[in-house]
Amino acid sequence: MSSATDGMPAGEISPYLLVDTMYAYTKSAAIKAAIELDLFSAIGPEGSTTEKLSAATNASERGVRILCDLLVVNGFLVKDGTRYLLTPSSTAFLVRNSPAYMGAAIDFLVSPEMLGLFLTDPTAYVRNGGSLGLANMEANNPVWVKFARGMEAFTGGSAMVVAAEAATWPVPPRKILDIAAGPGRFGIELAKLLETAEVVAVDWQPVLDVAVENAEKAGIAARYRVIAGSAFDVDWGRDYDLILLPNFLHHFDVETCVGLLRKCKASLAAAGKVAVIEFVPNADRVTPPIPAAFAWVMLATTPKGDAYAEKELADMANAAGFRSVSLKPLPPTPASLLVCEQ
Repeated sequence: MSSATDGMPAGEISPYLLVDTMYAYTKSAAIKAAIELDLFSAIGPEGSTTEKLSAATNASERGVRILCDLLVVNGFLVKDGTRYLLTPSSTAFLVRNSPAYMGAAIDFLVSPEMLGLFLTDPTAYVRNGGSLGLANMEANNPVWVKFARGMEAFTGGSAMVVAAEAATWPVPPRKILDIAAGPGRFGIELAKLLETAEVVAVDWQPVLDVAVENAEKAGIAARYRVIAGSAFDVDWGRDYDLILLPNFLHHFDVETCVGLLRKCKASLAAAGKVAVIEFVPNADRVTPPIPAAFAWVMLATTPKGDAYAEKELADMANAAGFRSVSLKPLPPTPASLLVCEQ
């Protein structure tokens, strides 16, 4: 995708980046409209015109033309005369019947709840050093179900990579705990690959209902059990071969993370491991772009969360008593896998 500074001479003084950033909400609005219209599916592999797309999406031809042109500007489409064509990434992630479809995430990421957290008063959470944000929402708030359904595809890629990695271990895990399971993809993908594996998922009950639904669709419901409640309070049992912490530690400060990791360590079998999945920025905290920018998401939505660098995560694991800690990127996703061993 092109940026607002592409084609500009190095060092040139220009308002382009500022204007592009101030108008960033237009990009979110455009992709939300395109996903809700299922525009990318309508374009198809051969491309399409505004006239055909207008009929296929039940939208005005003028509206479709302006939307498609903006999607070209933003890098989601290519324009060839009067035809619009999909890019390889749009084909993979935005065509509804693609196995890698991620469009459903828009229902959560651009929901009124999320937009309100980020845009109502950003100066306040910068001054405060954090926000109550999502942490202030009760367990049965509908936003968590929206999160589970919307983010399933968003985390699906990293879930499959983590499952494939664990399946290659000399002793593949059989008893698995999935903490803050959300839609359940991490535990479910492992159970699909490992036929003897049994999964216990911990989360709020409305979210677990979504995870159970997904386990049934995946054909592993007989090996899938749930425990409703807070990961910090529930008794989830012992002797796990693998404990999953997918996209969870970033919600909390270091002390809280260390405490949770200690609880995990006490719940492991002798040779058990903890798998932490996170967006991990480099030590400079400004690269790579997505993990580095994720710290802002935590500032806006949590009281004390952060995007932790590799050393910070390793120090937490060591403080919790783990002797061996290794980090591995999970391409093509922006996430990384931190494996903690006793």
